Amino acid sequence: MTKERSAFVVGATGIVGGNISERLLADGWTVYGLARRPERAPKGTIPLTADLNDREGVFAATASAPSITHLFQASWTPADTEEQAGEINSRHLSNVLDGLKAAGHQVEHVVLITGVKHYLGPFKDFGRYLPDTPFLEETPRLPIPNFYYDQEDVLFAAAERDGFTWSVHRPNAIVGFAVGALMNHGVTLACYAAICRETGRPFAFTGVQEQWDMLTEISDARLVARQAAWAATTPAAAGRPYNTGNGDVFRYKRMWKTIADHFGIDVPPYDGRQQSLQELMADAGPIWRAMAAKYGLVEPDISRLATWWHTDADFGRKVECISDMTRSRKAGFLDYQDSSDTFLDLFRRLEAERIIPRFEK
Repeated sequence: MTKERSAFVVGATGIVGGNISERLLADGWTVYGLARRPERAPKGTIPLTADLNDREGVFAATASAPSITHLFQASWTPADTEEQAGEINSRHLSNVLDGLKAAGHQVEHVVLITGVKHYLGPFKDFGRYLPDTPFLEETPRLPIPNFYYDQEDVLFAAAERDGFTWSVHRPNAIVGFAVGALMNHGVTLACYAAICRETGRPFAFTGVQEQWDMLTEISDARLVARQAAWAATTPAAAGRPYNTGNGDVFRYKRMWKTIADHFGIDVPPYDGRQQSLQELMADAGPIWRAMAAKYGLVEPDISRLATWWHTDADFGRKVECISDMTRSRKAGFLDYQDSSDTFLDLFRRLEAERIIPRFEK
């Protein structure tokens, strides 16, 4: 008989937390989803409302669940400086871990989702340090502030104190279904392409020459969820960080046409000039509201969908950003995800759920 498992997913409405919740629910878990607006969590999630800044509120939420066996921490809060981000996000994790302990939950395993900025540093420091690629999990920490490091330190101390096992997962640019996520590359590109299709604007690649030409990778949110569930239930996988890339690589000079073809638009010649997507889409708000009315879309506020600034940051990277997946493969996680399908599957789901229009080809 399979032991009943119950998950406490922090950030259950986000791009990673939502996909983790869907994966666990499909596997028969009981899933409690913590968020400020948990009604947006996947169907079947037991919603719990709390602001991670409110320690008493977090304690009340953890106490309201009858039994928690696993924690999946998949939230983050931006700040003006990396030092501030470290203080805020590590405090949030502490609030959750302390709340679970105070409520008497016998937590077996904690999953912490971070990212490849573990190797590159915060956005403002991209390129300042250049570790060899592909990134290896044993690469030493950079000598600069990084809120991922602060979160890890909180996790390691709590694991020693409370006796649970842990795993850390480091995806690259995450592509997957979510509404209202702070970093949502795939949905942002879908909105950009849909606006170009509707208005006749050129679907121009806005990044630097290096991003157009170099090999890169993404992380399908569904694969991140599968790896997190695997590590949480595989004793031999405990106590280690894992890279979480799709397992393939591509160049945007080819992928851009794959994206454009789905929306039935042409790709203009790339002139090597970086542009700001945030500036190009400065008038996207009223355009999207009109599109929502025309096509019956469920979200008329494009600020709930697209994060132009984050895609600008991704497309502005001049350094190679590829992760080595050997560690998790040796440990038994062999999943692979075709990156073209990552984008196309997302676009189809966004169309099916009326997040973006389904255009006639």
